[in-house]
Amino acid sequence: MTTIMLVRHGETDWNVEEIFRGGIDVELNETGIKQAQLLVKYLADVPVAEIYSSPLKRALKTAEMIARHRNLSVKIASELTDFNYGEWQGLSHGIVKEKYTELYGEWLKNPHLVKMPKGESLDEVRKRAVGLVEKVIAKHEGTVALVSHRVIHKVLICALLGLDNSHFWNIKLDTCGVTVFTYENERFVLVRHNDTSFLKPIQGAKLRDF
Repeated sequence: MTTIMLVRHGETDWNVEEIFRGGIDVELNETGIKQAQLLVKYLADVPVAEIYSSPLKRALKTAEMIARHRNLSVKIASELTDFNYGEWQGLSHGIVKEKYTELYGEWLKNPHLVKMPKGESLDEVRKRAVGLVEKVIAKHEGTVALVSHRVIHKVLICALLGLDNSHFWNIKLDTCGVTVFTYENERFVLVRHNDTSFLKPIQGAKLRDF
């Protein structure tokens, strides 16, 4: 049996400021580092066999902290790179709503139909992310951590549950949230979703599904 652990990276300043990140390489902030440290303690007794990560610093730093005391090297997977928001990258939530009013409305209503200007669609994300999961379950048994981003994991969760991308907004995923699937008998089973219970020591910090 293979267990797929989806780990969203810790908080960045752009999560707090609600700026679309995408492929822009934003670092974890102080809260994000604390979140990752608490995650490491939470996973201390979990026998993680392999760790794959997006190449972007916010995810890679989170993955490296998990790997540090496990004698594991993080495998960088381009398939886990954040969603390419195209022209939205680096813009605040407010500016996007004002400048791209029609597209933003469609993004909230029908995310599966949106192709970002000079960016990606959720179908493109699904193809690359699911492709990686298929490789992982063919290669590994035990628990494999995939450290990535909100959009990537929401799309993966839809895919592993057999849902299409129109259900994207039915899923909440906070910074450093952990979602776990088991894979056995050719079936993915969701056993835990958006687990942030380990963040209670810093519960004053707002959890962010952005």
